[in-house]
Amino acid sequence: MNKKKIHERTRAQESSNAIERMYVTMRHLFNRGFYKPMGVSGETLRESLLLLRPEIYGSIAEEKAELEGLLYVIDRLPEGIEECTFINLTSDEGYGNSHFKPIIPPKRRRNCYRIDDEQMNIEITRGRSEIYDILTHLTFLFVESHKISKRVLIDEQGTTTRDWVKLEKAVLSKKKLTQQEREIAITHTANILGRTFEELTNAHAQFTTKSKPERLLHIIYWLGKLAIEEVIHNTKRTVTFSPVLRERLGHHIHGEIWANNIKGVLHKNNLLKRPIHVISANMHSVMNSIFAPKALKTLVSKKDIFEVYESISQKENEALRNKITKEALQSGMIYIKDTSGTNIDVQIFDTEKIDFSKTDIEVGATFNDVEKPVIFVMDYAFGEQAYETIDELLKPIVVDGEKVHLDVKSVSIMGKAGILEGGKGDIMIPSAHIFEGTADNYPFENELCKEDLEGQGVNVYEGAMITVLGTSLQNKEILKFFFNSTWNVIGLEMEGAHYQKAIQAASKVRGSINPDVKVRYAYYASDNPLETGSTLASGGLGTSGVKPTYLITRKILQQIFN
Repeated sequence: MNKKKIHERTRAQESSNAIERMYVTMRHLFNRGFYKPMGVSGETLRESLLLLRPEIYGSIAEEKAELEGLLYVIDRLPEGIEECTFINLTSDEGYGNSHFKPIIPPKRRRNCYRIDDEQMNIEITRGRSEIYDILTHLTFLFVESHKISKRVLIDEQGTTTRDWVKLEKAVLSKKKLTQQEREIAITHTANILGRTFEELTNAHAQFTTKSKPERLLHIIYWLGKLAIEEVIHNTKRTVTFSPVLRERLGHHIHGEIWANNIKGVLHKNNLLKRPIHVISANMHSVMNSIFAPKALKTLVSKKDIFEVYESISQKENEALRNKITKEALQSGMIYIKDTSGTNIDVQIFDTEKIDFSKTDIEVGATFNDVEKPVIFVMDYAFGEQAYETIDELLKPIVVDGEKVHLDVKSVSIMGKAGILEGGKGDIMIPSAHIFEGTADNYPFENELCKEDLEGQGVNVYEGAMITVLGTSLQNKEILKFFFNSTWNVIGLEMEGAHYQKAIQAASKVRGSINPDVKVRYAYYASDNPLETGSTLASGGLGTSGVKPTYLITRKILQQIFN
């Protein structure tokens, strides 16, 4: 019994420590106002990221370049960022009214502005989570760029390898590359990146866009070029945080404008004092679930309803989507396009104006005898922004000198999450949210349960879920620890704890809404970070996300109408 226990640090503890260090470092750099990612000030961030080796960034710690991670990051950053030496994170400071054209990354809605050849401004309106997201992506990008410079620099004077000279010639060529020229350039680039010709040809196709057929070559060249300049001339890339952003962050400025605008619309339409059900989901599933059967009568009579939803979600079927939107707008839907900077659009459905005999969602026998509710659908929030928006939304509003408390009956959250047991497209029903990096936990009574969604051909898991600081910090060892320990975690996402914190504060502490407000949480799996090849960097869900999305949406609506 007296054997000494040897305390060795596990990989999970090291990774946990690395996340904590990154979190603290990012806050410190933000308060400082600027830093050089590849200089001394960015060292802690780089070291922590390399120690953490997040799943999304694949082979970041190896010599060879990481291509899937690069595509994931580039799709979430503004086009042309690889050419910029100065990256300035700003608040909403009026660039929208200038001659600068907003650049919106394909996979993250944020406004970015190319100020000149050297500077890119990125507007932060979604809180701290967005800053962590951008800083980790930039750190990854710059670490990769230095891998390139290491492989192409021959001496300290800046002499480069033949491969680099050939790549430069192809990228700077003004004319369109022929297939032969492209393959020659890919050969040299593959050599620079330590990848095979085949890997690079496949990656080249994934990066290509209509306006930039040689996007991959362009990105690799500019990343390498700026890294070479850092090494030879010490012209370090710099990230700065504008004074206005530092002053405004954490003050719910955008959330407050957003919530007040919505309450104004509710008041104008005499809906402010009606029972309200809040749903956080995408902008199509609730509308399609209610109005598809009426708008697409002939299609629905021929096909299974889930096949109809699948057809609607395909890119080429815009005409079908427009039909449903038109039907919804004629049946009392109010659409509020966001102008506050939160990037959260809203739909309001007045159920009094909906003919439920034309829908296929069961409505309880007593539904017609009670005051008809209003369904309020908000687009996904991003990380900490979930707290800001729900917190502001649930606060009472003063109308004509009278304080009006919203009659919120339920808050339902449907989101995407990473799953730890199971695969893409499965469903998770949380019983509690645990906030990563702390032992803070938020247990709750979920109105949805496993039985509600079983037997539909989709696997359903029930248990605790972890709210992470950012998808780019997913790490296998930490996730395995949460999965295998008594925490019994089934999945991870970015907003749950923030939503629950705001709902609990409004209902149990502040008394802004009914203390017995019902909550529903359900997530469908967008990735499995523990499975190689199933991480977020491996691409989207495609149509496999359609069925779980609509199963959850329909169940939420059924519970509301019954």
